[in-house]
Amino acid sequence: MIHQEGAKAYLIFLAKLFGFFVLFYYGTIFWIGLATPGGTYVPFISNYLDYIHAWRVALMKGGSLVTALYGYDVVWESNYTLRVLGGKEVIIAYDCVGYGVVSFWTAFVLAYPQATRRWLWILLGFIAILLINSARIGLYLVARNKGWEMPLGIDQHTWFNIIAYGFILWMMYLFDRKQHIVKE
Repeated sequence: MIHQEGAKAYLIFLAKLFGFFVLFYYGTIFWIGLATPGGTYVPFISNYLDYIHAWRVALMKGGSLVTALYGYDVVWESNYTLRVLGGKEVIIAYDCVGYGVVSFWTAFVLAYPQATRRWLWILLGFIAILLINSARIGLYLVARNKGWEMPLGIDQHTWFNIIAYGFILWMMYLFDRKQHIVKE
């Protein structure tokens, strides 16, 4: 049976996790609305504070590098589209940038009670998610141009979520373990 104080601490953690996740996830959707022409567009945010665009550029650069490892020349057709020269393209829409995964990881680290080095862990998670997502984009572009089918008929977006959340579970384990080692 869980001790009453332990149960309370766990419920507080879950409430913080949920609150931070909602704030980051829906805050990002709101921010996208402010940075995207149409609707409630704010040019200053679009020009100077559009972190989703910067994240997408990093993903496109990473995806281009992965694709180049397979010998393909990649061109940027727009802020959203990578194409193999003379071949097929991949469009990196807002759903593809991984802000849900990043929101969850950040919420977990911030909600964790008495954590040490939070910002380092958040940064490591960002880097890991960026690398995984860049690899996915590059490999998907290669797969499209080579005519490869997705394993088990599961689309590449779902594969990214499975791999990214699996990796996050592993990082959560490492994070939790490190917190306990520090306290001992």
